[in-house]
Amino acid sequence: MALITMSRKELGRLEALVDLNEGRITAAQAARLIGVGERQVFRLLKAYRVHGAEGLVSRRRGRPSNRRFPDEVREAALATIRERYADFGPTLAAEKLAEAHDMRLGRETIRRWMAAAGLWVPRKERGRRVHQPRHRRDCLGELIQIDGCEHRWFEDRGPPCTLLVFVDDATSRLMHLRFVPSESTFAYLQASRSYVEAHGRPVAFYSDKHTVFRVAGAGRDGTTQLGRALAELNVDLICANSSQAKGRVERAHKTLQDRLVKELRLAGISTVEAANAFLSGFVTDYNARFAKEPRRPENLHRPAPEAADLDEIMVVREERTVSASLTLHYDKMLLLLEPNEATRPLARQRVTVVNYPDGRFAIRHKGLDLPFRRFDKLRKVDQAAIVENKRLDAVLAHIRERQDAYEPAWNGDRRLATHNNLRRAAEGAGLTSLTGADP
Repeated sequence: MALITMSRKELGRLEALVDLNEGRITAAQAARLIGVGERQVFRLLKAYRVHGAEGLVSRRRGRPSNRRFPDEVREAALATIRERYADFGPTLAAEKLAEAHDMRLGRETIRRWMAAAGLWVPRKERGRRVHQPRHRRDCLGELIQIDGCEHRWFEDRGPPCTLLVFVDDATSRLMHLRFVPSESTFAYLQASRSYVEAHGRPVAFYSDKHTVFRVAGAGRDGTTQLGRALAELNVDLICANSSQAKGRVERAHKTLQDRLVKELRLAGISTVEAANAFLSGFVTDYNARFAKEPRRPENLHRPAPEAADLDEIMVVREERTVSASLTLHYDKMLLLLEPNEATRPLARQRVTVVNYPDGRFAIRHKGLDLPFRRFDKLRKVDQAAIVENKRLDAVLAHIRERQDAYEPAWNGDRRLATHNNLRRAAEGAGLTSLTGADP
């Protein structure tokens, strides 16, 4: 007996035609069951009586589609893709074939051809990326995982903010916590200073690829402000290639988002200042419950520098060029150097602007502080300014404050007082001159 392969649709037709052939149902009932007209039912019944179940199987099965592209088109497209677009995805390859080669093919057609030719691996067939666990470090202070976690820590009692978390890799101890408005260079500089003052200098910090830790952009190299400060402290900064690589701090986020949120609720805390004051007791209780003992008893933290040295290390330093008029721009400010014997020769020279976390500024050249005054400061966010996602909340809050303080120059349904708008308003009101449109 031959094996017949049938689709679900064909099996449904077979059941209906068997009942019709044996008189259990009428042709009209069979037509409703199959979803075709009565004339088609009789054609199918005739095929069933002559050929049996095989007569209901589509004769097109296993044959190429009448609408498929010729083999020459398929080979030409694949040859072009192999030569010029071997690392392109199907969508982009289809676009380039249409734009540059006048080969207008559907992206799903290109996807099937590339998959069959081994030029593209469908997502379902790709092997799952495996992140194998690694052993903890041996000693306390050998590797400190750091990260920021943005969350509604105060629930509906206050705005969202970010918690900076420092976790020791060897013990899973919470070494330091600090609430800040958002992840920023100054936030990490202040948190890192508090860590060093409390515990000493670790061997290395382990972070993600946030631009606070790593210069962004393909092919770009350099050191961030935090990286420079840590280098002066002789502390290495290592960036993880994936979130799984720094899993201890990531798992700590989940625990903190559960326990710390509830502890803050019970304590009735709704401000960053009160929460930072509360963290010391919470960290002690957390470490007593969840911290592990290190494999080796040595503490690899090294002594911290003096406070005066930390004051000069944990800052933002940027170079600027002095203009011929002894001015320079920094952070939307125009700074004027006081003309004297030390500053006059510095025209067209590079100087260093030192920005302290407490808001102070200094301008230095070869270690000498230069006298200056602030000529103008424009606090605004430029239109179409580039803002990192993790700083978006803080920037939007500043924008709202600026907009609340800004009173537009128009009221009611009056338009902006530009020359063209006034001209259109004057013409619409039948005025003969613009002066008649003035309020």
